[in-house]
Amino acid sequence: MGDAVKFARLLLAAAAVLVAGGAFWFLTKPAAVVTVSPGRGDAAEVVYATGTTEPRNWAKVTALVRERIVERCDCEGRRVEQGQILARLDSAQAEATLAELRARQKLATAEHDRLAVLVERNVMSQQALDRARSEMGQASALIAGQTARLENHVLRAPMRGTVLRRDGEIGEIAEPGAVLFWIGEARPLRIVAEVNEEDIPQVEPGQRALIRADAFPGRPLEGTVESITPKGDPVAKTYRVYVALPDDTPLLIGMTVELNIITRVARNALLLPVAAVQGNAVYVAEGDRARRRELAIGIRGTGDIEVLSGLPEQARVIVPFPDKLADGARIKVQGG
Repeated sequence: MGDAVKFARLLLAAAAVLVAGGAFWFLTKPAAVVTVSPGRGDAAEVVYATGTTEPRNWAKVTALVRERIVERCDCEGRRVEQGQILARLDSAQAEATLAELRARQKLATAEHDRLAVLVERNVMSQQALDRARSEMGQASALIAGQTARLENHVLRAPMRGTVLRRDGEIGEIAEPGAVLFWIGEARPLRIVAEVNEEDIPQVEPGQRALIRADAFPGRPLEGTVESITPKGDPVAKTYRVYVALPDDTPLLIGMTVELNIITRVARNALLLPVAAVQGNAVYVAEGDRARRRELAIGIRGTGDIEVLSGLPEQARVIVPFPDKLADGARIKVQGG
C-alpha cells in the first residue's frame, strides 16, 4: 500500500514538472510579429468637414401667405426671366377685401366732395371737411396696403436663371416660409461646408480640398477654399466655409460630400503607418527582441504619420502596434 502511494506521488510530481515546463515554454515562446520599414513621402495635415453642393448664384422662392395653390408653371429645368410668374395662390378673399376698401373710398370721396360744397356756402364747418379729407386719405392708404398684400399671392422669379427644383402641387396649401421654387445657375457650383471651431484657425482661402462623394466612389475630386463666414454658429460650434469647384466637376446640386482640407504639407517626410504607432510610441525589432521607442511625431494623417526624430530609416517597426508585448520581449519576425 505504501509503495502505491509513493508511486502515485511520483506520477503527480512528474505531471507537475511537465505542466510547469509547458507553461514556461508557452510563456517564453517568441511572439510572431510583422515589421515594416519607414518610407519617404509627402505628409498632409488636413481638416475634416462635411458639406453640400449648391450653385454659386441662386435664390429660394417662398410663399408669404397661407393659401391654396391655384396655378403653377410647368417650368422645372427650364430658363425663366426675372419677374416671370411661377405660381398663383388663391386670392379670392384678398380681392374681396380690396373691393370693400375701394367701396369705402368711393363713399369717403363722395362725402368729402359734398362737404366741400357746403363749406363754400358756409353751411358746414372747415373742421368737418378736414375729417372727411382724413378719412379719404386713410381709405387710400388701406387700399395701397391691401394691393401690396394681394401681390403676395403671385410668386415671381426673383432672378434670371433655371428652375432647379419645384415643389408643391395645385390644390395644396402653401405654408408661409415653405420653399416652392429654387432658381439659379447650374454652373458654377460650390460646396458649403461646416468646420468645427477648433479647426477653423487652420483653414485659409486658397487651400486645396480633397472631396469624397458616395455618388462617385474612388473618383478623386478637388476644390479650393474660397471664403470663410466671419461669424460662426455658437450652438453648433461650427464655421461656414465655401469651397469653389471646377466647371467640369461631376457633382450635382444638393449632393452631400466629405472634405479633407489640406492645411499643411511636409515634403519627403519619414512616414510610418498609423497602425504602427500608439501615442508617440512604437515597437522596433532588434534581433529577437522587441524594443519600445518614443518618437517625435509631426503630421498625423489618416493613413500615415510623420516621424520627426527618434527612428532611423533602416529600423524595422512592428505593425500593428503590439498592445500586449512587453519591452524586451522575445519575438520572431514572420518572413524575416
